[in-house]
Amino acid sequence: MRRLGFLMTAALLATSLAACGKTETEGKESVEAVEVHETSDAEKAEILAGLPAPYNTADLVNGKRKFALCKSCHNVVPNGANMTGPNLYGVFGRKAGGVEGYKYSDAMAAAGFTWDTAQMDKWLANPKMMMPQSKMSYAGLDDPKDRTDLIAYLLIESGAKGQ
Repeated sequence: MRRLGFLMTAALLATSLAACGKTETEGKESVEAVEVHETSDAEKAEILAGLPAPYNTADLVNGKRKFALCKSCHNVVPNGANMTGPNLYGVFGRKAGGVEGYKYSDAMAAAGFTWDTAQMDKWLANPKMMMPQSKMSYAGLDDPKDRTDLIAYLLIESGAKGQ
């Protein structure tokens, strides 16, 4: 698992450094195109196995299916745009209301907590119960297994990989 983490870190570093290479075109600088590494299903399975319980036994296919409910407002794309809701890439470990450039409700902006799996589980169960004044219109996921699957999917897709 540590080797995978090292390899992924090395690949990200190499990608970042490659993005710094510039070419001269008619007196103007431009950044060369860089291909981003997609995480394979085998890599996702290995990352999943390294997550803490109960997320290490989650069903990522179901998690992705449950994320389809979120996709109309959120994405998990590195450097992706905010939509109706904020981009969720990097959400775990981030202060609630912490995406720069996104206009949060006053309640979320003042929430004062950091997103972790416990906060996310509470939020996904019933956002309006957790924070009645938020802008979130989603009713929540009743089934704890669906929430576990969705959180595991988000951990992997949002770059947390082991929170």
